[in-house]
Amino acid sequence: MMMQIVPTRWYSWDFSVMEESRPVADIDVGWWREKAVLTIQGRRYGVYREGLVSGAFILESGGTMLARAEKPSAFRRTFLIHHAGREYTLRAKSAFGRRFVLLNRSRQVGSLAPTSVFRRGAAVDLPDEWPLPVRAFTIWLTVALSMRDEAAVVVGGALGGA
Repeated sequence: MMMQIVPTRWYSWDFSVMEESRPVADIDVGWWREKAVLTIQGRRYGVYREGLVSGAFILESGGTMLARAEKPSAFRRTFLIHHAGREYTLRAKSAFGRRFVLLNRSRQVGSLAPTSVFRRGAAVDLPDEWPLPVRAFTIWLTVALSMRDEAAVVVGGALGGA
């Protein structure tokens, strides 16, 4: 089922996940951007990085790991997502764009695409058989990359102007 994400406020990196115009999940990005809390039907799921600045990203609930994502290269906008004994690849469609594709082996099984050039919302198509927390985790991975990209532009602009 097609979903959309919309920022909760124009200046925020927190999002509501919508299905057919009704909210089904909230993504609250932590102050430390390598963390988040996903709230789905009143239940909270933790998202965090195993190490301080490296390691896999983990989705957990009640001490149980539901999914994990590894970034195989610091230079590529790609994650390997492990869920239910399978490995999926989430990768940016281009080096600088905000479109992502989800692959099962080499077959595309999902996508995330911006709904506007100027806004951070996106249309999301992820496998229906995935539990909603795993789909929200996958969305958060793309948000985390977008936050990094934006921070790099700001820092690069500040350094370039010095």
